[in-house]
Amino acid sequence: MKLEVKGFEIHCGFLDVGAQREILDAVRGVVKQAPLSRYSIARGKKMSVRMTAAGQHGWVADPAGYRYAPTHPDGQAWPAIPAPILAVWDALTGLERQPDSCLINFYDADARMGMHRDDTEADAQWPVVSISLGDEGLFRMGNLTRGGKTQSHWLRSGDVVVMGGAARLAYHGVDRIRAGSSTLLPKGGRLNLTLRVAG
Repeated sequence: MKLEVKGFEIHCGFLDVGAQREILDAVRGVVKQAPLSRYSIARGKKMSVRMTAAGQHGWVADPAGYRYAPTHPDGQAWPAIPAPILAVWDALTGLERQPDSCLINFYDADARMGMHRDDTEADAQWPVVSISLGDEGLFRMGNLTRGGKTQSHWLRSGDVVVMGGAARLAYHGVDRIRAGSSTLLPKGGRLNLTLRVAG
């Protein structure tokens, strides 16, 4: 089932359990090569999510600021984006252009992601495709400017959101995690994978 909320396309239950497990196994391979990191943000405060990436570009944060970088903080190149993840992009966008970045965020029960917009990519004509695995996350969707009325939707394991068109530069965030709502990750938590054209 597809919902459209404030221009965000929410494909509910797009991935069945078998597809979710296949992607989870692929993510484990990425994390083995490029371990999750908890980055410091403004004034030295650490983010509550842990992050890694696959593809030519990964997102990093340090005293120099936030940016895409060609290497993991340990200096090695990011792993390639696994084929089962790329297949989701192909199925939902129909674009010949492939993403060059897959950001991977892990949320434990206490993690959040404040309202932000994805505006550091070189060209915002390309969509962002966001895959949810594991515990449910309360996804809040805003506007092209900060403030104003927002709408929220619980994203479940296997849901995929496409942010394109009017929603491509809209503010959005994750307000909370519903711990224990999924058994996909044996120790709980939520994985969010965002495919994008960064460079």
